[in-house]
Amino acid sequence: MTSSLLPATPLQPRKRAVIVGASAGLGAALAKKLAREGFALALLSRRMDRLAELCASLNADGVTRALAYEHDVTNYEEVPSLLRRVIADLGGLDLFVFNAGINLPPGLETMSAADDIQMIAANFSGAVAWLAPVGDLMKEAKSGTIVGISSVAGDRGRIANPGYNASKAGMTTYLEALRNRLTRHGVHVLTVKPGFMATDMLRASAGPKPFTITPERAADDIYAAIRKRKQTVYTHPIWKWIMLAIQHVPSTVFRRLSF
Repeated sequence: MTSSLLPATPLQPRKRAVIVGASAGLGAALAKKLAREGFALALLSRRMDRLAELCASLNADGVTRALAYEHDVTNYEEVPSLLRRVIADLGGLDLFVFNAGINLPPGLETMSAADDIQMIAANFSGAVAWLAPVGDLMKEAKSGTIVGISSVAGDRGRIANPGYNASKAGMTTYLEALRNRLTRHGVHVLTVKPGFMATDMLRASAGPKPFTITPERAADDIYAAIRKRKQTVYTHPIWKWIMLAIQHVPSTVFRRLSF
């Protein structure tokens, strides 16, 4: 089931962005950033109460018009019709952001196939359900930007959370393939690899959290990368160098580490 909230006044001509996973954290911060930069917004999330509150705030500020749609990213079958509806309501599409995802607490003693499958279903399969048709539309238009929120967790298979690592590794590789297909057609594809971010997801996890940044800082980094048409952006930027080092740790050494 999908529902939506439309603004009371018609949208004015402006840049148009869709964010899937926009009710809180990075998605909400990106919505606010893009609103300030002049984008009309279509925001999607399971949590319609929080999404409606965000859209009401954005619309009240008068700087943009924001539309709210209820959507569960594991409901793959509704994506084609919902995408057509969202684009019709916005009047077009210039920027698409997939930010939805879950990270279930891992167990170090036993594996949970159910949890791993659930994370892959939301984080990877849910992304593919949107990215494939959006990519085709932008290819036909020969313009547009696709932003996928992956993670530093996808850069190496760690002991801590195999399912989450795999879902983000899949996301990173899929975005790379899209980039290779679409760049020649004028479409920009950006892979975002956050480290630790002060969100509800992080607060629910255990362990040390070095170089934690705010969602607002990450949104600024992402928008700067969009403007510069970068291929990949790490946020906090120090993670680029940390992950470069981690990727070069020999497997015989890496498997002995406890993270």
